[in-house]
Amino acid sequence: MATTAPPADRDGDEEQKKMKKGGFKTMPFILVNEICDRFATAGFGANMITYLTQELHMPLVDASNTLTNFSGTSSLTPILGALAADSFAGRFWIIIAGSLFYQLGMVGLVLSALLRPLRPPPCSPPATPCQQASGWQLAVLYLSLLCTSLGSGGIRPCVVAFGADQFDQQEKQPTAAEAAAIAERKRRYFNLYFFSMGFAVLLALTVVVYIQENVGWGWGFGIPAIGMFVSIVVFVIGYPLYVLLKPGGSPFTRLAQVVVAAFKKRNAAVPEDPGKLYQDKELDAPISTNGRILHTNQLTFFDRAAIVTPGDISNSGQPNLWRLSTVHRVEELKSIVRLLPIWSAGIMLATAASHNYSFAVMQARTMDRHITRHFQIPAATMYIFGPMAMLVTLGLYDRVFVPLARRVTGLPSGITYFQRMAIGLAISILSVGAAALVETKRRDTAAEHGLADNPAAVVPISVFWLVPQFAIHGIGDAFSSVAHMEFLYDQSPESMRSSAAALFWLATSLGNYMGTVLVTAVQHATRGHGEWLQDNINKGRIDNYYWLVTCLMVLNLGYYLVCFHFYTMKPLELADENGDHEKETELSAVHRNGGGIGGAGGMV
Repeated sequence: MATTAPPADRDGDEEQKKMKKGGFKTMPFILVNEICDRFATAGFGANMITYLTQELHMPLVDASNTLTNFSGTSSLTPILGALAADSFAGRFWIIIAGSLFYQLGMVGLVLSALLRPLRPPPCSPPATPCQQASGWQLAVLYLSLLCTSLGSGGIRPCVVAFGADQFDQQEKQPTAAEAAAIAERKRRYFNLYFFSMGFAVLLALTVVVYIQENVGWGWGFGIPAIGMFVSIVVFVIGYPLYVLLKPGGSPFTRLAQVVVAAFKKRNAAVPEDPGKLYQDKELDAPISTNGRILHTNQLTFFDRAAIVTPGDISNSGQPNLWRLSTVHRVEELKSIVRLLPIWSAGIMLATAASHNYSFAVMQARTMDRHITRHFQIPAATMYIFGPMAMLVTLGLYDRVFVPLARRVTGLPSGITYFQRMAIGLAISILSVGAAALVETKRRDTAAEHGLADNPAAVVPISVFWLVPQFAIHGIGDAFSSVAHMEFLYDQSPESMRSSAAALFWLATSLGNYMGTVLVTAVQHATRGHGEWLQDNINKGRIDNYYWLVTCLMVLNLGYYLVCFHFYTMKPLELADENGDHEKETELSAVHRNGGGIGGAGGMV
């Protein structure tokens, strides 16, 4: 006769199964997807300027703007992917959908490179004038790039949040000690995530670029396409190990409900006692498994949404969410509004980096790239020194920097992510300044040897003069980008983690579009009197463009410090050590990250 296990035993078995899921054992399956995404993107982007100018015969400025627009779109679509993941689909299925779209776009690029009708005929001016790509040839290219952009929209915001989800296995609100342990594992995860991205870029710049230059564009695009297919298979294989968090409904609907409810009650007086505002733990439970956000005294206009008035609650006890919101939902909106100024400081980082795939590659093509008498490295491979420096910095960060900083600050993480981002912003200024100095030397060398009117000539200066600007940028990226992502994930509402990751890529998107606007504005402003940006870079003044970006970066650092000074941390409700959730203790995310800085003022 069959017997049924007691409920307690079944609960224990379910709990044991949950404990076997998640953790660092899932990282190979998850990060391989992101590695292939970055591998493909870097393999395309690093040398795409060469493909557009040499194979499709685009003018330099048009090719540069095409790249920055494509990169910007790839960083804009994550908003759509994050919205779908947080609202209804879940992160796992959006990653799958994004990967398939990316695969489709990569196949289109491979066909564009292999089939002669999809490219203009070869040329060798002045004997054979170059014919630019036709409208339909460009249409095939743009459609393929659009598919890869849509694919990135599903991969980028969800992979990083999905990986962090593997450490969120708490069925109940964590205690302070548990929250600190989870935060430490997540900090290590974010370092691992960006290390994996850097490794993928490094691999692309050594293998893919070499194949594109020496074997052919078909294989140069085909290898990343094959890698993407493998990553989809590996990611699906890891399905039984994943922690799958249920989507909490559209976060943007909840934000809109708070705004509408606050506007309807704009004439209501906010009570001095926050305890009189509406609370509903049962209603907020699905979107606050790690603890509800406590009330803050900033942006008090939105507190009106939590004031109970006649008609707000039905006879069944359910609130009309377009008239009444809980304190937690109000604070979700406040958290997003508060983090936007610091988030926006990352936009300028992307603007400063946007020239690395265009102008810096064109500079390298005019310089002596020989390592031996018979071997020279591809121009786009120079970007390798950025990821290399980033990988070395990330490797030393936990092993060397954190222990040393811990002795000074007493913080488990050494420094907070606010301090880390400020350091990265300062280092990035040095990167662009170094680029300006090197370009001045390269241009002067070309003039000294009478090569100013010969853009195809090799200027007698080693291409390795470009190493400092790439290496310094990589070091700065290891500080600023990791801190930027960690800040957004940690300070955003729990139910909007994919959207927070999308904000990271949105900053990159806006930075790339700003790079396009800046290039176009500089071209128009300098045309006719010492044009800075022209096809013959030996006569242009790219160094002046770099100095302009350097000045903007200095202003951006000052802006970040001001925003940080006025920033208020997100306070959470935590259980005490005995698991009492009725007792609310305020724990700012900087405590979880750093272990003891009382507010934002601890950065300096």
